[in-house]
Amino acid sequence: MFTKLKSSSISSLFLILYSLILLPFSIMFIMTEKSILLEWTIVQISSTMMTFIFVFDLVSVSFSNVVCLISGCVMLFSSSYMSHDPFLKRFTWLVMLFVLSMNLLVFIPSLPALLLGWDGLGIVSFALVIYYQNMKSLGAGMLTVLANRIGDVMILISIGLLVLQGHWSIVLMWDFYLSAWVILTITLAAMTKSAQIPFSSWLPAAMAAPTPVSALVHSSTLVTAGVFLLIRFFPFLSTVSEFKTMLLFISVLTLLMAGIGANYENDLKKIIALSTLSQLGVMMMSLGMGAPFLALFHLYTHALFKALLFLCAGMIIHNSSNTQDIRHMGLLFSQAPLTVACMNVANLSLCGAPFLSGFYSKDLILELSLNNPTNLLMIFLIFLATGMTAAYSLRLSFCSLWGHMKNSPFHSKQEADPYVNWATTILTSAAIMAGFLLQEVFLNFSPTPFVLPVMLKSLTMFVIMTGFFSAFILWGELFNDKKMNKIKFFFSTMWFLAPISAQPMTKFSMVLGTNMIKSVDMGWLEVLGGQGSSFLTSNLSLLNQKMQIKTFNFFIISILFSLLMFFQI
Repeated sequence: MFTKLKSSSISSLFLILYSLILLPFSIMFIMTEKSILLEWTIVQISSTMMTFIFVFDLVSVSFSNVVCLISGCVMLFSSSYMSHDPFLKRFTWLVMLFVLSMNLLVFIPSLPALLLGWDGLGIVSFALVIYYQNMKSLGAGMLTVLANRIGDVMILISIGLLVLQGHWSIVLMWDFYLSAWVILTITLAAMTKSAQIPFSSWLPAAMAAPTPVSALVHSSTLVTAGVFLLIRFFPFLSTVSEFKTMLLFISVLTLLMAGIGANYENDLKKIIALSTLSQLGVMMMSLGMGAPFLALFHLYTHALFKALLFLCAGMIIHNSSNTQDIRHMGLLFSQAPLTVACMNVANLSLCGAPFLSGFYSKDLILELSLNNPTNLLMIFLIFLATGMTAAYSLRLSFCSLWGHMKNSPFHSKQEADPYVNWATTILTSAAIMAGFLLQEVFLNFSPTPFVLPVMLKSLTMFVIMTGFFSAFILWGELFNDKKMNKIKFFFSTMWFLAPISAQPMTKFSMVLGTNMIKSVDMGWLEVLGGQGSSFLTSNLSLLNQKMQIKTFNFFIISILFSLLMFFQI
């Protein structure tokens, strides 16, 4: 299998090597807390300068390291998963462009140049979502790209507003009289990219992409770009007091909506997509409580276990005759033990089980919410959503991994693929150890140490156990009920966001287009345009013809009459 290296294997080798080379530099930046700003002056005319800035600091170098490690594992996985694809080279180039766009976004702190990475992510994600070239993936791709265009427009508006500052460098922002508008545009841009309410419906739709792409998009690239932008801008954004309150409210709503929606979803990839949405809500919530480095900590730990979760899901789908419905799976633990073991690690990490990487960051954010002066209703909703995470994770495991067999028994499960095994093993190791190693770094940047009473300290674990218990009790009755009622429809369509954001927009444009065609193209333009002029000219020519015939007849008769008169004379 390793004799002839594929394009995806070469790119994965390159990415993992890059990640390993970058690791000591990441450690150096973490330990010294340095920031290096490289400014390249391209052209200078009078007092106008065109420059290109690069920033190397703790955030950018470590982010690039995590992105490239995950991308390397995903490309290694793709060598096996996409081996049937005749256009593997094209797929590899697209994914590498995607990773390059993310790296540009990370290292460039200047807004106009940042558009290279920002727009690059949007365009390449569209190309990857419509990769399988059918009507469903085209619809999903259009929804993805149009939702992201709103964010692009907001970035362009903020670039226009920041002309008043005379520069666009994110690290040198200061307060000015239009700063509230700049903060609003940047927050809206981040909300579209990170799929916060009301821009959430594109995230599950983007599941039409191949599974390795989903693993990349949902772990460390496209959806985290919005969170990353807010982390970069945070010192400037926090100058407006309403920013944190608004962000906290929106993120908690997103967190809750995704948690409830995932309990009613039956598509394996969409359940994991909704879990990504709920974790993005946790990151935004951390930003809303004024802890950007905690959000970054959770972003890293989440990226590692979410990529692993998607790779395991991809392997399960691949080995289940390409079935994505969890109701058609079952007893997978006896057929694919390694994949299921890795999936359980990722699932438990997602729930926040102790001593896995998700626990260190998620638990800290939830404890911070208890320590901060936050609204009681917000606290209740946050912990309700945390319980929901445990509930849908257990439901997913019940249906696909441990439940009785509902799939074709004759279909064999292959686990002897070194590409897949290496990719999942590397990510599993990271999902177990990353949280413990990274907490040493990020605890230095977290808010002042706080001490909680035993009751509040154990509240997180109590909520997770309650989530498991309620899923165990309600699993058969509520979630597997075949009948669709209004409440179920409301929750399964992401609080009507999916039909509202997709159908009315399309319907409005289509109805308008049809009316325009009927009234203009097939109406007035026909009367005044081609058909009308053709009708007019044909009628005129007929009239002319009749007149000519009548005139000719008149002349013939008059000639004959005059000849007759002549002969008589």
